[in-house]
Amino acid sequence: MSPNNKIPPGRTIGIIGGGQLGRMSAVAAAEMGYKTHIFTPEKNSPASQVSELTIVAPYEDESALKKFAAGVDVITFEFENVPAASVKLLADLKPVRPGWQCLEIAQDRIREKTFAAELGIPTAPWAEVRSSEDLEKALGEIGAPAILKTTRMGYDGKGQVRINQGDNAQDAWKALGSDVGILEGFVDFVMEVSVITARGIDGVMESFDVVQNHHENGILDITIAPAPINDVLRARAIDTAEKMAEKMDMVGLLAVEMFITADDNILVNEMAPRPHNSGHWTQDGCKTSQFEQFIRAVTGLKLGTAERHSDAVMKNLIGADANDWETITQDGENKLHLYGKSEARPGRKMGHVNRLYPKGSGPKI
Repeated sequence: MSPNNKIPPGRTIGIIGGGQLGRMSAVAAAEMGYKTHIFTPEKNSPASQVSELTIVAPYEDESALKKFAAGVDVITFEFENVPAASVKLLADLKPVRPGWQCLEIAQDRIREKTFAAELGIPTAPWAEVRSSEDLEKALGEIGAPAILKTTRMGYDGKGQVRINQGDNAQDAWKALGSDVGILEGFVDFVMEVSVITARGIDGVMESFDVVQNHHENGILDITIAPAPINDVLRARAIDTAEKMAEKMDMVGLLAVEMFITADDNILVNEMAPRPHNSGHWTQDGCKTSQFEQFIRAVTGLKLGTAERHSDAVMKNLIGADANDWETITQDGENKLHLYGKSEARPGRKMGHVNRLYPKGSGPKI
């Protein structure tokens, strides 16, 4: 590594996780002259298809982790739910960006909510739950409907149990199948939005525009850039994400999902210290994509501008949707991005489509 902590092109970036976020990050790295090595338990992963080398091993395999670290110059993540001991081992061997403190907060919903509260950032009402009795008490305070979630590993609607008025707390607790959970009250929101902020090793931040997100069955369906909100809300949403990134001393990307209520309050829902599905539109709609920005941050390069040159709509391709590639590409305005996954299972993200519109014209759905 160079004395100023920059990793020059030609060196190797280690990426923990082999999914589509790692794949698109590896492609961005290659365009900037970097090599990538992947560490994942999954054979023939999307990221491995575009990387120089892949180590296939459990995240707890210390020998494999040491071998991985020996072959790279800096380590980052496209998947944050990695055992703490594994991350600490890697951090003793090579620079890890973002640092462990970011992962520790983001991979646990209770720590995440507590962190937001310490910064004075509002969230939905919540309570830690460790038994059906705890759940009964929390429901009495928060009310129903509510949603019971695992504190770790849940995503895209997994690890969640919806509780409606009159539902049995014991049944819900049993359905969760965990020793600890978090009960979150439902928020009467008018819009779901997200912000992706990049922060470099020098502390400089660049934030992409606020976007609106629509979900189906707990999975992101469509992202609209920019979100149809006023400038005051836009600035507050960006300030919230940047405040969280700065407090964690993060180097990399931070995606923050938020709710906007009818009375113009902003409530933080979840965060992820990595590239994010709601940032895929930046591949075609911005001067610098979220993936290039991610590589710039973790290698210590100056961040690129996050300026949006077009309005955009991103549509996820879930399961068999990806089979419509021929129809999608018949329209020359569509920008197709597929992830190289061999099996199109229901609920599985197979790719996405970006469509651009003149800046200021307002995206169309």
